[in-house]
Amino acid sequence: MIKDMRNYETVPISYRGGVAANFLYNTLPGRVLLNLLVRPVVSKFAGLVLGSPPTRFLISGFIKRNDIVMEEYKSVKYKSFNDFFIREIKRERRPFSVNAFDLAAPCDGKLTAYPIMPDSTFRIKNSTYTIESLLQDKKLAAEFMNGVCLIFRLSPNDYHRYAYIDDGESIHRKKIKGVLHTVRAISQKRYKVFAQNSREYEVMQTEHFGKVIQIEIGALFVGRINNHKMKHTFKRGDEKGMFEFGGSTIVMLFQNNKMTLDKNIYTNTLHDKETIVRMGCKIGQNIDSKKEGAQ
Repeated sequence: MIKDMRNYETVPISYRGGVAANFLYNTLPGRVLLNLLVRPVVSKFAGLVLGSPPTRFLISGFIKRNDIVMEEYKSVKYKSFNDFFIREIKRERRPFSVNAFDLAAPCDGKLTAYPIMPDSTFRIKNSTYTIESLLQDKKLAAEFMNGVCLIFRLSPNDYHRYAYIDDGESIHRKKIKGVLHTVRAISQKRYKVFAQNSREYEVMQTEHFGKVIQIEIGALFVGRINNHKMKHTFKRGDEKGMFEFGGSTIVMLFQNNKMTLDKNIYTNTLHDKETIVRMGCKIGQNIDSKKEGAQ
């Protein structure tokens, strides 16, 4: 059974980082070091290390610190810490609503929602970002004017695989190279993080929600966005890909008048709260679902 969004928990949007994040973003020596750490080559090296067998000793401590319920995941022997990090959950633990008119979350995460204004910008707390700079495509960005931008922030303890939200077909994918800032709110005060980070996006024509863009954004020490080979068509709930170690973000763009989002998500965002969601849970519905007789 899919939970009603009104029963989901929230967390405050925090602009305070940990000790390491404060050092890196708020001190001169830290920013010098940060200029090196955000390079994709550093993230690639970190990925190689975390993909090596000796790192398996990190798994038990990570599980304990993050209160991960391993009974939810498939029982396998992990070859490395990163192999554990991209662990696969049991299908029944992330069910999609049986109603195809329901808008499902593509991933686990902390969700905020923003309108895409006529000037194609959206605001995340103290920083403003343009859809054009995010996509690096002025014409495509214009198609989403007055639409909705959903931001799913994944923490290390979240399930780091993600799925397609509807049946549909792929139009095209694009990879954008960049640096890899942390997605914690502290970095947004100094850097336009989502516009600078390495990212990939896919433009999709979906059956129930029209043209949709899903953007996967890397974070500090998450240099690898591991999307599966592009398929011409896909089904609702099909796995799209996964992030390797660290926090990361998925952004979804919807055109105007294609879906209605649960009003509690907007309310939470306005009150500086993120809504905790799980992959497959209902967060909204097709705009015409009532006309079609869907519940």
